[in-house]
Amino acid sequence: MKTSTSKLSSLEPEQLAAWATEAIDRSKLGQIPTYVPLLAKADRQGFAVQIRAIDGQILSWGSIVTTFPLMSAVKPFVLLYLLCELGEKAVFDCVGCEPSELPFNSLTQLERDKGKPRNPMINSGAIALASLLPGQNAVERCQNLRNWLNQQAKSQLFVDELMLDSVNSMPNQKNWDLALAMVESGYLQNSEIALETYNRVCCLAGTVEDLAKLGMVLVNGGEAIAQHCRAVKAVMATCGLYEASARFALRVGLPAKSGVSGVLLSVIPGEGAIASYSPPLNKQGNSVGGLFLLEQIAKSLRLSVFD
Repeated sequence: MKTSTSKLSSLEPEQLAAWATEAIDRSKLGQIPTYVPLLAKADRQGFAVQIRAIDGQILSWGSIVTTFPLMSAVKPFVLLYLLCELGEKAVFDCVGCEPSELPFNSLTQLERDKGKPRNPMINSGAIALASLLPGQNAVERCQNLRNWLNQQAKSQLFVDELMLDSVNSMPNQKNWDLALAMVESGYLQNSEIALETYNRVCCLAGTVEDLAKLGMVLVNGGEAIAQHCRAVKAVMATCGLYEASARFALRVGLPAKSGVSGVLLSVIPGEGAIASYSPPLNKQGNSVGGLFLLEQIAKSLRLSVFD
């Protein structure tokens, strides 16, 4: 009989496969985003998950060699990098840490907040943080972030240049409006380089293994970054799924972050990380299949941080 130091390690492969299969079926209710042409071509049935436990156990299912852009799932790690580089005061002087009531790209939310981004998990906050990344230009800033993350996580993130070209082929007016509003309010200096950096950073890509390894940085972060990891997990728990964050905290109770490519990362303090990929999204922009799978795992193993 195997002994385990993590609840995640008690999950049976057969049970994971059954939930993943049902998650794919439920994902039929979701929609593939069309505002990025290459994202619109994603396989609706594509699904991958990797679970990494603190005791070293790894459980995977599905298309685990499939690569995808992290999109907004990179935002917690932009925050972590900047907290480590600049400190808490410099970061949270630039962006708040309050949950948003409106969608992730809402100009109304930014205007209500007098031009200061509500939190780092929505577009305005991430664009503002992109402007703080060290480097002379967008390429250098993204490279510095990528190198740091790959070093911390032993991951193999890369810039998906084809996806970046696709993103740039359809200028995002809502993001431009957010950036210009922040320039007016003084929370952003250069809208052009901030947006260029933001787009490039969101096109950092990898597999579910890479994403799960990033999650483990937040779980196993050494003493030097433990305080910053704690802050990132708190912001993920309250803001990571946009206006659906409070309901998710009530139902599932785990720090999580989604991305419009269909990725979902959840971090279970003291236990491990769960990374999934399933492209169809709900109306808030979160993966339908990923949310279903995560809820089943969390409830079955009683993983909620509030249990």
